[in-house]
Amino acid sequence: MSNEASSSKPSTAPVVAAPSKLEQPTPSSSTNARDERAFERWRKSAAWLTGIGLSPEEQAQRQSQRDLQKEEAQWIRCEKWKEELLKTSPAVTFMMKHLRASGANVTGDHIHCQPCQLTRAGGFSPESGILLCQDGFWSKSHMEDTMVHELVHMYDHTKFKVDWKDLRHHACSEIRAANLSGDCKWSREIRRGFYTFSKQHQDCVRRRAVLSVMSHPDCGDQAKAEKAVNEVWESCLKDTRPFDEIY
Repeated sequence: MSNEASSSKPSTAPVVAAPSKLEQPTPSSSTNARDERAFERWRKSAAWLTGIGLSPEEQAQRQSQRDLQKEEAQWIRCEKWKEELLKTSPAVTFMMKHLRASGANVTGDHIHCQPCQLTRAGGFSPESGILLCQDGFWSKSHMEDTMVHELVHMYDHTKFKVDWKDLRHHACSEIRAANLSGDCKWSREIRRGFYTFSKQHQDCVRRRAVLSVMSHPDCGDQAKAEKAVNEVWESCLKDTRPFDEIY
């Protein structure tokens, strides 16, 4: 073997040591805090939507907020339907026209949307005008019938100078309002669970008039309400003013 061959050394590549665990890159503390805040926001949002994981105080706050949102949505819908019906409903516009002709300077501002007890859909007060129970309507048609019902009361108050403390006066206006408003349409009665084929409309008018008179502060019981309705029944049922016939 030659000297040249024996004196040569094999070449080797430089060896790079792997980084130790202490040298591995780690997330910064600011990144961890940001992720934790994002998760907590997500957790609270999910809990607020579902109600799961909330404290009793948070549950009450959540329910209160949901009730306010629901009430606001009902008011917006009620006001929207009211404005539309004042422009497009033949019965509503007819009643508004005849109210003005009778001397009542009535506008949409005299018709108020408010939350009420679930057992009623509207009301009339000579001092406050017409109340529409924004949480009591299942359809725009239902609200239309209610508006006409209360407008009949307003018309009676303006045209005939009704004494609302007199049960017979009150009974007459309730008969007329139920008779003329659409309150006793066949479809409405079916929804209430009343299925009759003979004198359905008259039975409905009488029943609803009695129920309304029973709520009078000076009435007290059903027998007294029925007596007041019976005393004025024939004349008030026939009186369709300002309509020529039943709406």
